[in-house]
Amino acid sequence: MLAATLQRLAKASGLSVTEIATAIPKAGIQTVNAWLRGDKLPGYDQIEALARTLGVPAGALLGELAAALDPARTRGEHELLACYRSLEARQQHALLEVVRSMQPAAPKPASGTATITAASRSTKTRAATKQSSKKAPKRKS
Repeated sequence: MLAATLQRLAKASGLSVTEIATAIPKAGIQTVNAWLRGDKLPGYDQIEALARTLGVPAGALLGELAAALDPARTRGEHELLACYRSLEARQQHALLEVVRSMQPAAPKPASGTATITAASRSTKTRAATKQSSKKAPKRKS
């Protein structure tokens, strides 16, 4: 989530909340703290200023913001993704293996016997239809 990304970037840059708030127009310390907690989201202009202050491309933060606003993801999905991103590569791989093993198996195709039976039924139905149409008396006009 954006909050976790902002926290990591702030820590990596060595900037305090006060220093970040000073560099962002119309953002006080309380606002920056709310962003870092995930209680609020910064606006577009604030994203650009945050990116400059933290030394990252604005597109990276915009991508995080877009993911945070994605209506297709539930809160659980956001939390799961944040947890996944916090893992080391080896742990991520192990987690993916566990998840893949939990997926339901694909439905098995019908056995050959059932397919033949269904095909022979349709053949018998067509043959019966042809015979009945031959037996039907023709009407005179």
